[in-house]
Amino acid sequence: MPLTGIYGPDDFANRPQGHVITPAQAKQSRTGPSLPMPSLEWTPEVERATAPLYERVKRVIPPIEWPLMAPTIKAINELKQARGAVILAHNYQTPEIFHCVADIGGDSLQLAVEATRVKAGIIVQCGVHFMAETSKLLNPDKTVLIPDTRAGCSLAASITGADVRLLREKFPGVPVVAYVNTSAEVKAEVDICCTSSNAVQVVESLGAPTVIFLPDRYLATYVASKTDVKIIAWKGACEVHERFTGAELRSYREADPSVQIIAHPECPPDVLAEADFTGSTAHMINWVRERRPRRLVMITECSMADNVRAELPDVEMLRPCNICPHMKRITLANILESLLTLREEVTIDPALADRARRSVERMINLKN
Repeated sequence: MPLTGIYGPDDFANRPQGHVITPAQAKQSRTGPSLPMPSLEWTPEVERATAPLYERVKRVIPPIEWPLMAPTIKAINELKQARGAVILAHNYQTPEIFHCVADIGGDSLQLAVEATRVKAGIIVQCGVHFMAETSKLLNPDKTVLIPDTRAGCSLAASITGADVRLLREKFPGVPVVAYVNTSAEVKAEVDICCTSSNAVQVVESLGAPTVIFLPDRYLATYVASKTDVKIIAWKGACEVHERFTGAELRSYREADPSVQIIAHPECPPDVLAEADFTGSTAHMINWVRERRPRRLVMITECSMADNVRAELPDVEMLRPCNICPHMKRITLANILESLLTLREEVTIDPALADRARRSVERMINLKN
């Protein structure tokens, strides 16, 4: 079904001006004192200790680069133990983070679910700020750290809580679904959250003939094509996925008709029309594990292709990818700094958090 309507900031004459979504508020944690910087020399001991980790990533990280990374990786893994911390990493993190220091990796839904199961007192979120906020919402009594508070998101920045209230005024009684790629302020104003893994399920769970779906216009278009529910969308987009084109994908097929193409539903419709499979990052990874295509084009963020290639070396990965500049703000160096200093701690106003938490928990509690 086509979108019923699509709205953006310019469609509301009385929209509050000058409001800008900023990354999650952060402060230095009071959990404990700073620790001294460990030695970051490449030594035989470091080489021995990190050899099993290099086996995981040797297909995507050249040997000449490993001595520069390994001392920091060893230090991070030792500091996790000393701090009683756990590291969550999104699929878009680089291989040295995703495969070598992360305790839990996955897409937004997987990380949200796993955040509710974490026993450690400190969570280091290797992802963007809305992910760190989500972990804090689900763990209000734990310390949640994000190594760089500037790790934002074009989708989260495209809509405010005030925008949601204006949409409710325009469409009274229509339930609102927010993609998890939104700020806590927005989550506090909606009925339920979703991820790209469960967006159709969430929309249909409301039992309503019409649903407001925000903020990604392309994911909304994809959802509308999979359900009879009428979808009212917001004019947001992911700056990584919206740059792909259908013509680009056709050129890969012309060069090699045997190539398989899989794409994320945040991509424009002409891209999805050319893909052999469309799904969330987790669904894309599972598809590759099950199908093991000889040659593959993965239409999403670059590092995910590297992470899949590290795990599945028999799949030849073509890389027409786009880099997320926000995800790349998270580095080994600032993860180490975060564990040493316990910065930056994500904080959310308790009254706002209580309202935002309900929409996230409602999503998690759906039967998956």
